[in-house]
Amino acid sequence: MKPKLLISACLCGKNTKYNGGNNLIEQLKELEEQFELVLICPEVMGGLATPRVPSEIVGEKVLSKEGRDVTEAFQRGAIESLKIAKTHNITLALLKEASPSCGVHKIYDGTFCGHKVDGTGMTTRILMDNNIKVFCENEIVEILELAKTI
Repeated sequence: MKPKLLISACLCGKNTKYNGGNNLIEQLKELEEQFELVLICPEVMGGLATPRVPSEIVGEKVLSKEGRDVTEAFQRGAIESLKIAKTHNITLALLKEASPSCGVHKIYDGTFCGHKVDGTGMTTRILMDNNIKVFCENEIVEILELAKTI
């Protein structure tokens, strides 16, 4: 039986990205060979539409580019993602870097100018706080290596 991997739906080619597109990764087939993939999109699960106005973390809130406070939707999506992980006994996640939900090492700085800063998204934080190891799409080699030891 393959271990389960919580993964951002956009990385699997699902059109859940804020602009209606996706972030399909080349290594999807390799991941599917090693893991049972459990797809999530915290933003959609939190009640936001696709496409949607881009959002960034500003202080303790998540604001849309129009200035709308969408923190609650991001929190709901993070909690739902954690529930799914716990339901499936998942201990590993592969999430989309720079996303206000899924950023692992970097997030956009809140100015909507495309600048990134060190930080984590809301979903990543809640998963990490619950002992789930989170990787970004730049760390697929590491997660595939880890799969060999599970």
